[in-house]
Amino acid sequence: MIRSMYSGIGGMKNFQTKLDVIGNNIANVNTFGFKKGRTTFKDLVSQQLSGASNPTDNRGGTNPRQIGLGGTLATVDTVHTQGSLQTTGRALDLGISGDGFFIVNNGNLSYYTRAGNFYLDRQGTLVTADGLKVQGYRPDPVTGDVDYNDFGDLQIQAGNVIPPEATTAASFNGNLNSEATNGAEVIVRYNVIDSLGSVHEIQVTFQKTPANNSWTYSINAPGMANVTQPAGALGIQFNENGAVTNPLDPTNITVQPGNGANPINFTLDLSMVTQFAGSNTADLAEINGNSEGFLESFNISQTGEINGVFTNGEVRVLGQIATAIFNNPGGLTKSGDNLYQVSNNSGIPNVGVAGEARGVIAGSTLEMSNVDLSEEFTEMIVAQRGFQANTRIITTSDEILQELVNLKR
Repeated sequence: MIRSMYSGIGGMKNFQTKLDVIGNNIANVNTFGFKKGRTTFKDLVSQQLSGASNPTDNRGGTNPRQIGLGGTLATVDTVHTQGSLQTTGRALDLGISGDGFFIVNNGNLSYYTRAGNFYLDRQGTLVTADGLKVQGYRPDPVTGDVDYNDFGDLQIQAGNVIPPEATTAASFNGNLNSEATNGAEVIVRYNVIDSLGSVHEIQVTFQKTPANNSWTYSINAPGMANVTQPAGALGIQFNENGAVTNPLDPTNITVQPGNGANPINFTLDLSMVTQFAGSNTADLAEINGNSEGFLESFNISQTGEINGVFTNGEVRVLGQIATAIFNNPGGLTKSGDNLYQVSNNSGIPNVGVAGEARGVIAGSTLEMSNVDLSEEFTEMIVAQRGFQANTRIITTSDEILQELVNLKR
């Protein structure tokens, strides 16, 4: 009877712990990125009254006789199942669909979180609600591409400016009509940018020659001083299948803007132009160079790239948000404020970008808590009844002890 009383006490403690965990789950039912907890129990050591015996020729074996001494807490798990994603329409709200955590930094200490409600501070640094800095890969200042060796704070600075870049390459595609009469002209006009960001018109005139599958072309820049191009007649030669055979290499062109800017040196690639019967569709395919632009807006892709849209139509990568995965995410230590820390049993973080064996980032969404209220209330009833049953064990054992005491009378 004394054993049963202590078993009841242990059971009451266990179910009280279970109610504590359930209460915390319900309190965080609307906490972004929250992962619910779960309690599991195990039995304590059993008192051995007699051991098992071997069978003999005359008798069979017997089983051990043991009396359990109650139960105890086995684990308090963090259940890292996916929470539902809620659309917010806010550009800096991010949710992870799949495995992974955002990495945030407080000085030299890194934390991990699933809550993606981020903000910008006065310096344009991407931060959490508590000011921890979101970590990721920054762009190379020369090429503009993401530098995966440059890991640190990410910034989205209002009024960010990209300077003008002069045109250095242009290419054409489309068709020149093989049935055009001799002397027929096709004129294509397009714009190039000088080193000061000014726009200048370039005119390319194609002219059919009497020779089979042959055209000439000339390049002019109306309103500018002069155009320097290769000496001699410029021509395009096609084969019997309508593909260019000459020039296969781009033509070097130099234009003098006449406005104090550097000469515009660019190449003109005509190797993709065709000559088939039909209409004349030759036109500009690609051209580089841009005028001055100011950051107008930004968006974040599924892989975490922060793409800035500038007023000149250019789209530049401003950085890429990093994510981390763990061998055992259940081993992470909760630090409060929706944050986790590495523990001895979580494993080291595997840091990279979303989409590479990691979950993808959903822009303008937030991950809701994975707490299911119907499940929690059901577990609450189970815990309540279990607690009541263990109190009944204690009261019943007490009544029996009282009967034993009364025997003395």
